Amino acid sequence: MTTEQDQLQDMMRLPAELLYSHELEALIKEEKGSIPAGWKMSPRSVLTFIAGGKAGKTVITPKYIGNTRLIEMAIATLVTDRALLLIGEPGTAKSWLSENLAAAIYGNSGLVVQGTAGTSEEHVRYSWNYAMLLANGPSPEAMVRSPIMRAMEDGGIARFEEISRCASEVQDALISILSEKTISVPELGKETSARKGFSIIATANTRDRGVNEMSAALKRRFNIIVLPAPSDLATELSIVKKRVGEIAASYELRASLPKDEALLKVVTIFRELRSGMTVDRKEKLKSPAGVISTAEAISLLTNSMALAASFGNGELTDRDLAAGLQGAIVKDDDKDKQVWKEYLDNVMKKRGSEWRGLYQACKEMNE
Repeated sequence: MTTEQDQLQDMMRLPAELLYSHELEALIKEEKGSIPAGWKMSPRSVLTFIAGGKAGKTVITPKYIGNTRLIEMAIATLVTDRALLLIGEPGTAKSWLSENLAAAIYGNSGLVVQGTAGTSEEHVRYSWNYAMLLANGPSPEAMVRSPIMRAMEDGGIARFEEISRCASEVQDALISILSEKTISVPELGKETSARKGFSIIATANTRDRGVNEMSAALKRRFNIIVLPAPSDLATELSIVKKRVGEIAASYELRASLPKDEALLKVVTIFRELRSGMTVDRKEKLKSPAGVISTAEAISLLTNSMALAASFGNGELTDRDLAAGLQGAIVKDDDKDKQVWKEYLDNVMKKRGSEWRGLYQACKEMNE
């Protein structure tokens, strides 16, 4: 008979509240602060969960490596009746921070509206089971509540991912919800009012500006926090090393973790191509059209580990890294291929013997 633990181990990706359940339990057990209505723990404990620390003898791993003051501002926003909007470049951990905040505060990070061009007002408010609606007319049983409505009823946190990808009328459906904290259901002659603890954490991508620009009225309903890209090489290295280790363990990749030298090379390449400047700031570079983010670096390294495990001896080689770099950087065949070729010849080739193996492997992939 399959146990619940076995079922969890078979899941490809655990939500934060399950992945870090032992840490959350330890924080709740050791809680000594004041807990806001609807929350599982105090704001200080939420900060410890996100930034790292200790709860009794339990080590709390950092979930977000960056400016702690930004995390404090995000948590303080959610203590009030204001919604939170996290804005940043792709790969700045907006969704990851959103998920972990919801897990710590509410214990459930799964009430999510995913913003796309096809997202409708029904995804924000409610819809109907049309078979039941036709059979019996409007009824509470026939109504399909949106994640936001469910969060309102329970006094919890709903997440709205990539809000700027939604049409303006969908975004504007949030204005009355955030202002009045109610959703009217005229078909049933009732309205749902939010319980204490309800809030929304939304994310928006700076690369999407101009797609569906948020109205000033909607922006006023949010406290906006801009999450920057990692400020320096050491910080980005720490983030990449930590997340690659976590993902590799989750996927049970039978490969050795990347050595520090390999991590340094990948992160250096990404930072230089992203900024359009070598790390010593002596040479300007062209940047590829695609996103060269920290998240992409993490994905590249885990994919390279999968290559080494599946088709090698489990040791990450320059050929494995080169294959990952090619796929991550060359997305627009013509332009990106030329940018990558120039980088190889003008930068990587000149970096001496330590880079020679990776340079040769990348040249072979780019021919």
